[in-house]
Amino acid sequence: MQKKTLSDISIQGKRVLMRVDFNVPLDENKIITDDKRIVESLPSIKKVLENGGRLILMSHLGRPKGKVNIDYSLAPVAARLSELIECPVTMAKDCIGTTVMQQVLALQDGEVILLENLRFHPEEEANDPNFSRELASLGEVYVNDAFGTAHRAHASTEGITHYVQTAVAGYLIERELLYLGKALQEPERPFVAILGGSKISGKIDVLENLFQKVDTVLIGGAMVFTFFKAQGFEVGNSLVEESKIDLALTILEQAKSKGIKLLLPSDVILASEISGNADFYAEKISNIPEKMIGVDIGPDTAEIYRNEILSARTVLWNGPMGVFEIDNFAAGTMAVAHALAEATALGATTIVGGGDSAAAIAKAGLAKEITHISTGGGASLEFLEGKELPGIAALND
Repeated sequence: MQKKTLSDISIQGKRVLMRVDFNVPLDENKIITDDKRIVESLPSIKKVLENGGRLILMSHLGRPKGKVNIDYSLAPVAARLSELIECPVTMAKDCIGTTVMQQVLALQDGEVILLENLRFHPEEEANDPNFSRELASLGEVYVNDAFGTAHRAHASTEGITHYVQTAVAGYLIERELLYLGKALQEPERPFVAILGGSKISGKIDVLENLFQKVDTVLIGGAMVFTFFKAQGFEVGNSLVEESKIDLALTILEQAKSKGIKLLLPSDVILASEISGNADFYAEKISNIPEKMIGVDIGPDTAEIYRNEILSARTVLWNGPMGVFEIDNFAAGTMAVAHALAEATALGATTIVGGGDSAAAIAKAGLAKEITHISTGGGASLEFLEGKELPGIAALND
């Protein structure tokens, strides 16, 4: 997707309305527990401020369900952003209205204001045209740098673009399009995709789209048991999507007919229950007892997958290999994370689709050793499915 970016426009003295993704986690004292999303947007923010733009930032936070709820105020974000950029950030009391307009018009070059939570208004998620128009009236140019919401057609991501002439991508979205787009359009080969997660149904569109592009697919997570059941294996009490057993067979046949190497685990970690106190052990997939639950890929599989990853020039990872939130069941996911870091050091391009995979990379302490970690779980998934993202499609070509 060739879209205009922040680098293609003049911002000196202009009111720049920027959609960011400041949907950060807060504890009960309203302290931000992870500011990664704020930090990710700093390059675009600094570019506007250093080039004499007048910056109006807008975001959502949590799910206030279209009502004003002080628990979801962006005030803690304004305070943290002010520390990060070392200059004051004015916090608006709302995101539309006369008072907000007056504050915005009073901005000087290099100053910044953060609008209050967009989702305090039901019109945001409804993509209401009047609300979109009112937001658009605040700025002279529009920048979307919120990849995490780009798959939603909301007022601040899609609707607004109908009422501004200049609508461009920020640096974060530009980076996402560069890495995810290149992986899908012109990957350096061999191209290995690693797909995990609990359900085939959540990954079927990704699989079908990637089958046009990849050389090898490594499967992990609970969805492997639907494949095993389809092949006639006993899977104990492991999670199985009974309604997707025929689909699993079709996927295996498709891979074979396209000459794609699709690998399933040869061994898994079994536990009597999904808890940190449960006993666990590795077992071949042909020997799963009837009451046991599969919770991770086994050590043999982790080694096979590592070798496949190290042989690749492009690696894309979406979805954990097991219940990695529980340390005893995290070894397979951690092995994949470390193999990605090794592959990166060997010169491969490694891309992690957001969500759980990004959380696993963070848990392994390897975030700086991966080429690109997507900031949008749902958005990156839809991008990998080959779907158009409304928040990006609406920007100027």
